[in-house]
Amino acid sequence: MPALVFDCDGVLADTERYGHLPAFNATFEEFGLPVRWSEAEYGEKLLVGGGKERMATMLTPDFLAAAGLPSDPGELAEHLASWHRRKTEIYTGIIAGGSIPPRPGVRRIAEEAADAGWSLAVASTSAEVSVYSVLAHVMGDALAGRFAVFAGDVVPHKKPAPDIYLLAVSELGVSPDDVVVVEDSRNGMLAALDAGLACVVTPSSYTGGEDFTGATLVVSSLGDRQETTRVLDDPLGLDPTPFVRLDHLRTLLTEAAPRPSSRE
Repeated sequence: MPALVFDCDGVLADTERYGHLPAFNATFEEFGLPVRWSEAEYGEKLLVGGGKERMATMLTPDFLAAAGLPSDPGELAEHLASWHRRKTEIYTGIIAGGSIPPRPGVRRIAEEAADAGWSLAVASTSAEVSVYSVLAHVMGDALAGRFAVFAGDVVPHKKPAPDIYLLAVSELGVSPDDVVVVEDSRNGMLAALDAGLACVVTPSSYTGGEDFTGATLVVSSLGDRQETTRVLDDPLGLDPTPFVRLDHLRTLLTEAAPRPSSRE
């Protein structure tokens, strides 16, 4: 059976702008750090995969001096881990509050795939606990229980490296030719393509202007009866309107050209 693998942030819900950014800034305030990321600045940070890695970009000599932080790498690593733990706690609280709605169509198509016997997974650079919180919020506990989750620091290199998707394919026990990935960013798309996987892109509020050349399908969202799909790039002529269905993904796997991984 095929597998349907979702990214988390920006795909299951628009969590970057409304969840992660306020959680980062609340953490900075709690720890007395002299930084607050604007929406535009955070958009630039999204080019870096992983929350700890985004925080680490702050650690310039000037920042360390302004924050009164040590320069010793070991001590800095401890501070970074502490900030990230607290940020994750704040973020999961935001998700639990239910203020961030799921993106259109993600639960619908996951239910279709589950009913058809497809494997389901999430592959994300976010912390595992953060991914589980979003997954349960979007899918509900029963459907979320059908998902395998690959997240956080389980691989040495984060997106755009293909490591997380190579791990998912291996652990799911499926052929790369039988996997559809849903991503929202160019980095995520590149990770999927480099793993030899077909990739459907649903741009999020932060990624709409990125270059998705190479994606198998680019749509405004997977769509539902309240918000239908707008097709942005459809190289296979699938015409997935009024919204993307599982049959479109089956056809995508059948008609897409072979996708050799650069790791082969």
